[in-house]
Amino acid sequence: MRKMWAVLVMPAISLCRCGQRPRWCQLNLRTAARGLLLVLTAFVFPGAIAEVAVPSLTARVTDLTGTLTRAQQASLDQTLQAFEARKGAQVAVLMVPTTRPETIEQYSLRVVEQWKLGRNRVDDGALLIIAKDDRTLRIEVGYGLEGVLTDAASKRIISDDIVPRFKRGDFYGGVSAGIDRMLGVIEGEPLPPPEERAGDTGDPVRQLMPILLVLTLVLGGLLRSMLGRFPGAVATGGAVGVVAWMLSGAIFAGIVAGAIALLFTLMGGPHMGLLAIGGRSGRYGGRSGPGGFGGGGGGFGGGGASGKW
Repeated sequence: MRKMWAVLVMPAISLCRCGQRPRWCQLNLRTAARGLLLVLTAFVFPGAIAEVAVPSLTARVTDLTGTLTRAQQASLDQTLQAFEARKGAQVAVLMVPTTRPETIEQYSLRVVEQWKLGRNRVDDGALLIIAKDDRTLRIEVGYGLEGVLTDAASKRIISDDIVPRFKRGDFYGGVSAGIDRMLGVIEGEPLPPPEERAGDTGDPVRQLMPILLVLTLVLGGLLRSMLGRFPGAVATGGAVGVVAWMLSGAIFAGIVAGAIALLFTLMGGPHMGLLAIGGRSGRYGGRSGPGGFGGGGGGFGGGGASGKW
């Protein structure tokens, strides 16, 4: 601190001896005081220079610079989604204006620690991050992919596939080429097969459940009032089973759906039907669309490579 005081303040004081240009003296003292204040602020309040916030993970492609069009983002997202569904590895893209005051390596590690790309205990996540105004980029690699998407391989992807296109101003082309190369490298890594999720296409009854539920409620209430409890339930089960069979193309799906509809109608209360739908509308009102994208719990240790253009 004594050295800092000597460097910032003493030269100004030496110029301000009696009778020597008080205006110049005042300016030098003011400059020295400002410099000292900045230095003290950096030492005492290191968080005063705010770090760039990590955005929430809601999509596989996040562009905070407005560089990519919606169609370009959708195309990249579709490629990454299809690869994840087939291979299991989770890859994402993030474009930010800057990472300063942090380096891109520091910021990238904060991002993956929060996003947790890749599957838990498989750690097969990867991130392509671009700081457009800083003209820097990085490929961050999860533990499970470090054996195939090595530091050297990541460096080659950056220098051979991405940077030449970025230098020409072709950011979408660079990101697309980099992603294609990354996925091609990851393809060669033997990974555990992806687990079936609730929205996967393996169970036709599960896919048709919302339609069949509404059909059962409406048709069940109507046929019960016309034919009676048991005959109405049987008729509802038969109708729902036929519809499920026709929509899914699987007779087993029709049998299962018909049996469920029969039991549901038979055990339903006297107010089953349109009133039941109206009374339950609040229950389903919150699900207006598909769920957002999220990380699977993967871990990172700083593997990967960085570059500039």
